[in-house]
Order: sequence, then structure tokens, then C-alpha cells
Amino acid sequence: MNCLPLMQIFNTNADYTLEDARVILRPLCREDFSHLLSFALEEPAIWTYSLVSAAGKQGMNSYIEKALSDRDAGIAYPFIVFDKAQQAYAGSTRYYDIQLLQKNLQLGYTWYGSAFQGTGINVHCKYLMLSFAFDTIGMERVEFRADARNARSVAAMKKIGCVEEGTLRQHYFLEDGSRRDSIILSILKKEWHDTVKNNLARLIE
Repeated sequence: MNCLPLMQIFNTNADYTLEDARVILRPLCREDFSHLLSFALEEPAIWTYSLVSAAGKQGMNSYIEKALSDRDAGIAYPFIVFDKAQQAYAGSTRYYDIQLLQKNLQLGYTWYGSAFQGTGINVHCKYLMLSFAFDTIGMERVEFRADARNARSVAAMKKIGCVEEGTLRQHYFLEDGSRRDSIILSILKKEWHDTVKNNLARLIE
């Protein structure tokens, strides 16, 4: 499809709500603290492999504030995820490292409560977000990163069609002072249109 110029169509201050029959992704706001707090208090293991932990009351507050600050700076666009099947908030995800001139962005900071993991909502979220990235705002490349130890996350990315590009060794400091290796994966616009879009559509049927 023909896309409008990026600066006319993607505004990090705009309200982009993505929705299908299973999930609603709406822009994260401060009031969502109450919807996500139970995960922070009861399920700290969610962030075992994350660079930024939202565990604990202060952790979740800082997590949301940083996400909104990055949105204000135009480099991220965070969502809260609502699962229609369970009629409950499930977690969060976002676009980040947004580079409009290069038509690149990253998709990540994705997490779900344990009751929502393995239920299929991730595929729905990824389909909506990739469709918006490639079909609506004309991205050429969407990148994903994962802790090399997080085999489950890497497998989930490959399942939706991501191509592994390599590993950035000793890439980031972790909270305990050690450093992690990051696996880099991506989907290109041509791959999205040639195969990934249809494959994902079949997975969510």
C-alpha cells in the first residue's frame, strides 16, 4: 500500500489504539499503574531476563514513568495489553528506538502475566503491531532483541517469522552488575508482505 509521509502519520503524542477480536492495545498512561500493579507485586519473575524490571510498587511506577518519558521524547510508544477473552489487563509492550528517517524501529519491552502466557495473545499483539509498523507507517525494518539466555522469547520471535541476525556479545549491564549477550532478530518489509503477514494471519484464525 502507499503510505503517507511518516511525519504526517506517526505522532507519538497521538492516540493509536490497535484492536482485533482478541486483544486491545491502547496507549499506556499513568492511570494504568493500578491495572499493572498486581503483576509487579506478585510476579517478579516476569522480568528475569529484562533490562528494566518493573517488580515492586516503586519498580512499576518507575517503569511507567520512563516509558512515558520516552514517548514524550518521540523515541518510544508504549501500550497496555487488554485480553478480551479473559476480560483483564494482561501486560505491556511497545515500539522503541523509533527512527522515522531511517524507517526503522524496535518492538519489545513485551511482558504478560503468567495467566496470559501461552494463551495466544502474543501472536495477536505482534500481528497488530507489525501491521501498523509496515502497512500504516511504512517501516522498512522492525528489530527485536532478547537476552541470549531467554530461549522461550527467542523461540516465540522465530515462530512469528523473525530472522536471527547475530549476537551482540556482552551487550548490556544487568541489575546484578553482570553483562548479557543480546540476540538480534528482525523482519524486513519485503518479508512481511511475502510470507510473515499471511503466516501470522493463519496463526490467529
